[in-house]
Amino acid sequence: MSGNEQLIADIMGTQQRLQQLFAYDRSDPLFSSHLTLSQFKILMLLARHGNVSGGELAGMLDVGLAALSGMVDRLVQQDLVARTEDLHDRRVRRIGLTRRGGELIGSIMNAGEAKMRALLSRLSAEELDLVAQASLLLVKAAEEEAGSGES
Repeated sequence: MSGNEQLIADIMGTQQRLQQLFAYDRSDPLFSSHLTLSQFKILMLLARHGNVSGGELAGMLDVGLAALSGMVDRLVQQDLVARTEDLHDRRVRRIGLTRRGGELIGSIMNAGEAKMRALLSRLSAEELDLVAQASLLLVKAAEEEAGSGES
């Protein structure tokens, strides 16, 4: 294994350990939400795209309208999403997050940020500078890869 390959393996191992430590924290709102993976995907898509039609959401999830309807029904019962009439076409029902749904997704997304902030606050100024430089390098590499069309 070359020097670079060994360093990459070390970094990947460290990243995996960090993810394990984050996942071990059961205070994360994701664990107390009791959402299925499909329900979580729906909430994340609605948080990103706003109100969408049932057909649009089914397409994003690659499921049929009948399957989507049942998933959305359960989220409506939990007051996490709401169905509304489309302003331009009354035949179309739009699906969007309720206030409670938006708050839940926000708390899930912010939980990781709070954990990372707590960890970073334990580092010295020199260590923070090193992490900041490494983070910028990773963002730059990711942007270059995204721009080149690679996956």
